[in-house]
Parts: sequence; structure tokens; C-alpha cells
Amino acid sequence: MRTVLSRPDFRLLFGGLLASMTAESILLLALAVWVKDLTGSDGLAGATIFVILAPRTLAPLVGWFVDRYPRRPFFVATNLATALLLTPLFAVRDAGDMWLIYAVAALYGLSNLTVGAVLSRLVRELVPPDLLGEANGALQTARQGLRLIGPLAGAGLYVTLGGWLLALVGMLGFLVAAVVVGAPRAVAVPGTSSASHTPPMSSASGRSSASRTPSVASAGGAEHRPRWPQELAAGLRHLAGEPALRRALLGYGLGSLVMGFTESLIFAYVDRGLGREPAFVGVLFTVQGIGGLVGGLLSAAVLRRVGELGALAVGVALFGPAALMLAYPNLWLGLAAVLVAGLSLPLTLVGLHTLIQRRTPPELLGRVAAAAEAAVRCPQAFSIGMGALVVALLDYRLVFASVGVATLLAGNYLWRGRHLSPPSEPPVRPAVPAQRRAPEAEVGARARTPDPLRRS
Repeated sequence: MRTVLSRPDFRLLFGGLLASMTAESILLLALAVWVKDLTGSDGLAGATIFVILAPRTLAPLVGWFVDRYPRRPFFVATNLATALLLTPLFAVRDAGDMWLIYAVAALYGLSNLTVGAVLSRLVRELVPPDLLGEANGALQTARQGLRLIGPLAGAGLYVTLGGWLLALVGMLGFLVAAVVVGAPRAVAVPGTSSASHTPPMSSASGRSSASRTPSVASAGGAEHRPRWPQELAAGLRHLAGEPALRRALLGYGLGSLVMGFTESLIFAYVDRGLGREPAFVGVLFTVQGIGGLVGGLLSAAVLRRVGELGALAVGVALFGPAALMLAYPNLWLGLAAVLVAGLSLPLTLVGLHTLIQRRTPPELLGRVAAAAEAAVRCPQAFSIGMGALVVALLDYRLVFASVGVATLLAGNYLWRGRHLSPPSEPPVRPAVPAQRRAPEAEVGARARTPDPLRRS
């Protein structure tokens, strides 16, 4: 991790993302707790996460925009817009204003999707291929480490001072991210770029060469650009045509169909199973952050050992025993379960993101990253919406057990396809054996060679 953080441009991006990820970790759970407090409904609280994920259906359009414009200005503008869209939260007073929380959650979900697509391109441009896993691991370590304090701090701020302070903290985090990443560029380190990379975080006006859509020559020699529907669908076509990516999204997407149930189930687990207040969910998320921190630190090593699909498989499969443990309401067993769930998340995301970055041409990366996010998050959003209904109709313990079995099966499917993305071999410099001389010749050569350190 120290290797990738020694790169000035990546270090600057990492610092900006720390600010925005802090705001995100504070807001994400607190919005759901806010809805639970206003309405008393587990289903409506879980539906807040559904509303955040619903804009993933716009992924092809978002990815198309990301591929057409310079990444750094786009990143800065998106963070500024995110800070602005949080302002309606200051007007929330009672359950009648709940629609404002949902509106902000939907816009925040769209912003989050945009930042994720831009980030994939930025990381690809700043980091050589052999450090992609380390870069993604560093970002996930920071994101998951913030779960140690973010959700608990968010819930605590809400309980103590109300939702308006959450909005203020969130706005500050996104503003700081925009300022840091928009600061004057650090000088790139010579000799660290890859032949496949475009200039790091280029801020020049107009579209960069990597973001231009390739032209197609017609029979008469004239060039024409693909129609915009074809450009929008290019990311999906790439995902469907690349075997490793296709298997990754199919397996992870199937797992996401049931993983989303837990967003509503966790409120029922805390309320009905443990008999505690909704804000206690923040404690569980903090413990999950410990597991996520460990998983982020281990992710690059796991990636080197079993490859991208293998790391994704391990991450998805680990969610199984975590869900099975939550089927039995016990505080210490629950803490162990969310610890394992936290361990699974960075392994899953580092495996998927690194696979996408390594198997996608730069000019398609924004669309492919956004389309992959949609392919995973849309099933999860659907399952969150279904979970809000299921938690009211079925015993949450039975649903947790079903989630555990389903994710174990999805992990097994991914693991059996790990040969599609074998571990990359570490770079080995070829050893050139020196010619051996006769002992007498070596002694004579040393006697005739002047000492470069000796002053005349």
C-alpha cells in the first residue's frame, strides 16, 4: 500500500476521497435511522437504502457522460453538486417531510454512481496495471476503516443534535473533496506511467484522447461516429462479451438479489431480536468497519494469490456464514457476524473493480464501470425493496438463513470460474549471467582498472 501512496497524484486523490468517504459513512446509515425515528417503520427505514440505489438504472447514461468529459473537472463538479443537494435536509421537521429525505437520498445515489464511474478512470490513469489491486485495496481500506467511526458518529450526532448537523457535516466533506482534488496538480513522478495510460488527472479543456468515442470509417472514406444509443450500450456489450466480466457480474448479481434483504432485516434484528433502539445499528456498522478494515488490508494479497474472480468469490461466499449467524439473535454472535460481513465487502469490491480496470479499454471504462455498478446494484435495490415487504410478512430469522445459503451458492459459482482471471505473475527482471574470467585475468583487470572514488 505504501508503494501506491508514494505516487503524488494518487496521494492527492486519496486525500480528497477521504473527506467525501467520511461524509458518506456518516450520512448513509443516519438517513435510514432518521426515517425509522420519524415513522417507526423498519420497512421504510430499509427503503431509504433502496432509494439511494434506484438511480443505478441510469448507469448507461451516466457512464456515457463520464467517458465524454475530463475526469478531474467532472469529479470536482459532482462533489460540489452533492454538497448543494443536501440542503433540503435542513427543512425536515416531522414524518410529513419524509419525502425530502427520500428525494435527497435519490439524488445522492445518482451522485454516488457518477463519482464511482469517474473514480475507476482516475485510478486506471494514475496507477500502472501491477498496482491496480493495491490502489483499490487502499481505497477500500480507507472506506471500510471509516465505518469504525462514521456510522456510530452519524447515529450519535442525529440522536444528540438532530438531522441538520448531519447535513452540515456531509456538505463540508464533499466541499473539501472538491477543493483537494481540484487543487493545482502535483508533478508526476517520471518513469512511473504505463504505456496504456493517459496523462494523469488531465484538466485540459475539452475531451481527453482516452475519452473520445472512436470513429468508424465508412465505405466512402468519410468517418462517422456511432449513434448515441450504440454509445450508451457499449459498456453493457463489453460486459456481456468478456467471459471473466460476464461471470463476475452474473455471480455477484445473483448474490446481490438476496444481500439487499439485510438492509431491512438488520433493523428487525436490532428491534425484535436484540430489543434495542434503532441507533444501535450504528454499533453494528462500526464493528462491520473493523472487519472491513482487515479485509481492505488483506485484499491486495488475496488478489495476488487467487486472482480477481477468486477474490470476488471469497468475498461473496463469506457473506453466507455471516447471514446464517444473524438468524439467531444473540449479541456476541451478531457482533461476530457483522465482523465477517465487513471482511467480505472489500474483497468483493477490490476483486470486481480491478477486474473491470484490467479487462476494459480506457475509452470505455466510464460506461463499463457504471454499467457494472448497475448490474450489481439494481438487483440489490430490488431485493431491498422486496426486503421491506418480506420483513413485515416473514420471520426475519428465516430470511437471514435463506440469504446465507444463497450467497454461499453464488460464491461457489464464482470460485469455479476463477481460472478466467488467474493471478498475475510478479514482474521478474531477467538475470543476465556475467562472464566468468580466469582468476589470473580477474586479478590483472582489477589492477589495471582505476578506482573511480580515488581523487587524483
